[in-house]
Amino acid sequence: MSRTIDITETDGPGAHEVTEIGDAIVAIPRRTIDKLLVGFGVVAAVVFAVAGGLLTWGSNFSEDYVYDELSSQNIFFPPEEALREEGRDDLVEFAGQQVTTGEQAEAYASFIDGHLQNIADGQTYAEIDDRGAWAEVEAAREAGASEDEIAELEATAQQLTQQRDTLFKGETLRGLLLSSYAWSTIGRIAGIAATVAFVAAGLMVVLVVLGVVQVARNRA
Repeated sequence: MSRTIDITETDGPGAHEVTEIGDAIVAIPRRTIDKLLVGFGVVAAVVFAVAGGLLTWGSNFSEDYVYDELSSQNIFFPPEEALREEGRDDLVEFAGQQVTTGEQAEAYASFIDGHLQNIADGQTYAEIDDRGAWAEVEAAREAGASEDEIAELEATAQQLTQQRDTLFKGETLRGLLLSSYAWSTIGRIAGIAATVAFVAAGLMVVLVVLGVVQVARNRA
């Protein structure tokens, strides 16, 4: 409902007189509202259906990508006995399996991490200073140290280099496996969202049909 107001000037600058003329009622036909709701329902159904299709495509792409990448690496879990000997009873369910899924990739990344913790007293690749060890070897040679002292320093430097190389390879593989697990998780979430979108699209279709029936009844 809107109110019409008539404003006229009176004596004096800036003075006005406000006169109320009357009230006007704006009415929208029920049929028009029903048509608008039906139109909105059609648009919403199309949007949900398209979203569901795109999410399904994304989910399938993620699943195929993870499978192709992991299966090409030919990574297999050790047999059950070996896992139990290492105290990895939590991985027995994967014993002997090839790593092809995100869940398996996460589990194998945990298996690698267990091995990495036993190298260099739990230090990471970035924490091992093999360059400093080799610098000590050169400094000892320049200082005229004995062969035994130099040999001992070289052995230490070589050990650190080997540990660093092993950690680099292990941490790289572990990172790739966890990336595959992340992609797999994203794909799983996309699949769930696709299902929700399709259900919403179906619900909107039902509401549109009911709306069309209602419009037809009002016309009659």
